[in-house]
Amino acid sequence: MLLALDDALSTAVLAGRGADAEIFGVIDLTSKIEARIGPISLGRAIQFVANASVLAYDVRGAMVLYGLPGTPSLRKWDCDRLWAQYRGASLQADVSQPL
Repeated sequence: MLLALDDALSTAVLAGRGADAEIFGVIDLTSKIEARIGPISLGRAIQFVANASVLAYDVRGAMVLYGLPGTPSLRKWDCDRLWAQYRGASLQADVSQPL
């Protein structure tokens, strides 16, 4: 059952990877304050959260919000898994491109 949920999440995220997203809960480790991340595409948000530690950000409590109200947010582990599985495909906004 969990695999089916993961597949459904992956499908939904990949379908909306060009949609606007916002990231909350990112801490800049140099200033120790929450960083403001402006609206970006969902694919770029996934990439940022998955790779933020090398950029001196703490994203353990990060949430990526996208889609219509009520759409489940993505957490750090979701972004890590999606980035590991799809990498660059998660950045391509054209859904006609093969994965």
